[in-house]
Amino acid sequence: MPIIVESNPGNAELFTSVTGSMSLVVDNLEGLKQTLASSPDEYAVVLGPGVDLEAAAALADMLRVTRPSTSVILIRRRVDTSVLAEALRSGMREVVEERDLTGLGAAVRRAKQVWTALNGPAAAAASGPIGQLITVFSPKGGVGKTTLVVNLGIVLSDKGSKRVCVVDLDLGFGDIAITLQLIPARTIADAAHFESGLDFTVLEPLLTPHESGISALVAPVHPGAKDSIPPSLVGRILSLLKANFDYVIVDTAPTFDEFVLQAFDETSELLLVTTLDVPTLKNVKIAVETLDLLNFPKQRRHLVLNRADDKVGLTANEVENALGMKIESAIPTSSQVANATNSGEPIAAALPRHPVSQAVGRLARTFDRPSDHARAGQPAARGPRTPAPKRGLLRRNSR
Repeated sequence: MPIIVESNPGNAELFTSVTGSMSLVVDNLEGLKQTLASSPDEYAVVLGPGVDLEAAAALADMLRVTRPSTSVILIRRRVDTSVLAEALRSGMREVVEERDLTGLGAAVRRAKQVWTALNGPAAAAASGPIGQLITVFSPKGGVGKTTLVVNLGIVLSDKGSKRVCVVDLDLGFGDIAITLQLIPARTIADAAHFESGLDFTVLEPLLTPHESGISALVAPVHPGAKDSIPPSLVGRILSLLKANFDYVIVDTAPTFDEFVLQAFDETSELLLVTTLDVPTLKNVKIAVETLDLLNFPKQRRHLVLNRADDKVGLTANEVENALGMKIESAIPTSSQVANATNSGEPIAAALPRHPVSQAVGRLARTFDRPSDHARAGQPAARGPRTPAPKRGLLRRNSR
């Protein structure tokens, strides 16, 4: 992620709005040097307008020798010939006016392109391990998918120690934004404008941060906007997110549409959600049969029974017998789940000791592993994980 040197919090927030919410911000050049020492794959350093020009030039002169693939981008309140001349002599790659946020975003993207050109596409792909993508699916609406996605994301983030992104792929009527009470400046529909040159430097500013520490890529505000999103773009987006987050959790529409199939292609683990009612069980049984036809591996399917203690005449054993799957997670019923959501704080954050939060926590632990995407100064202790091979979702079993 780009590193921004800026002591003014207001300026830092403005700059990260275009460089990405997960850009690292340090107050001074000393902090930058310490951060760079633990960031061997950093591709861009952004020096804010408060950084002394002479000190900035000295830093750029050093980096062009010691780290030639790291671009130095200088922000100035006013750009004149003397500033440009100093930047040219010291090896800075870009000079941007403070108010030119569009220019700053373009400069960061060019820096990533330079880094990739100098290090090669293989190095770019290997710069970060692949995270887990967990897709939450049910062929029936109203079973609690979105609530599970949000709370599972909060638990897996472990108060920000893991990088987690939730993605709303119910592109017509998604509820991630309203569940987290977010007012997003950008949605997944904005990625369609950058389809030909989409990389993470373009995608990251489209994410909306939540106070819990997770990020969200939300659905379009208007249902008709989904028509502007090619399914292939969804696959590219999910692949980029996996390369930059420890966990990507995908909420889906209750149908096997092309966007859901793209998510299945990128999925590490699939949570199939059901409840104790016959219409839902009927639809989930058809979904299980469809997953068989799509060759989705059975070992990566996990059955979640939501509202598991409802007294409606069906039992968990009957659910398992009907679906031919073992229930791996049973989440109890509680009116406090809706109360917490309506108050703007999902239950895993508001009441971490609540039985529902505890059930989601147990589910999260089945996916938990050491963080692959280390934060600055906290390098990961494990090597990269080999990504799961792609499946041909339209191939049918030969039986």
